Amino acid sequence: MKLAILSDIHANIWALQAVLADIKKQGVDLIVNAGDILSGPLEPAATADLLMPLQLPTIRGNHERQLLACEHKTGQPADQFAFEHTSQTQRDWLKGLPGTLAISDEVFMCHGTPASDLHYFLEQVDQHGCRMAAPAEIEVHAAGVTHSLIICGHTHKPRAHAISGQRLVVNPGSVGLQAYDDDQPYFHAIENGSPHARYAICEKVADGWNVSHLNISYDHHKAAATALKNGSSDWARWLSTGRI
Repeated sequence: MKLAILSDIHANIWALQAVLADIKKQGVDLIVNAGDILSGPLEPAATADLLMPLQLPTIRGNHERQLLACEHKTGQPADQFAFEHTSQTQRDWLKGLPGTLAISDEVFMCHGTPASDLHYFLEQVDQHGCRMAAPAEIEVHAAGVTHSLIICGHTHKPRAHAISGQRLVVNPGSVGLQAYDDDQPYFHAIENGSPHARYAICEKVADGWNVSHLNISYDHHKAAATALKNGSSDWARWLSTGRI
């Protein structure tokens, strides 16, 4: 089995198109999507229009939940923008996505952790910022999941971490947004250092999984200009540089 793993597209249609074009050259068996699909001041409707006909195995992330909640209460800017620039049909598609998904007997996908779309799986945040989580912390998140490959997203940080039971937790990184900051539970920043779109390929081999993290060049200037046009100078900076 050879999987291409997408996550955290965040309505960046240009990054998504570049990644899908690269995947066509990789000879994969399946493409999967780990959530946070449409929220962002970019092109949510066009992103949905591209993805929906593909019928990829897809889960919802925290931003799907937050976007849909905008129907009842004004949300954060990225979610509110996406809510106002998508159709009811597109939002109904999001409503139908599961929170986690067992893709096969060997592959399990969640957005944050199996128990929460907001908790970081492979990172830990404290008053000093964001660091790689300790092995014991990762083991707690993976408790009860026996699949040999556990896919997560949410932090936009490409990582692969081996845990007990010959299991591997893989975050493919973000297709659409290479830096952000957050103030929960403490202020912290995520930076990947360049504007390249990220995704991963995982291939089952005799003694485990091979993992390739790919960085794909695309027209990030167009993405940044769209964010700026839509009133989001911070997103424009993050998209342009991959840094805060």
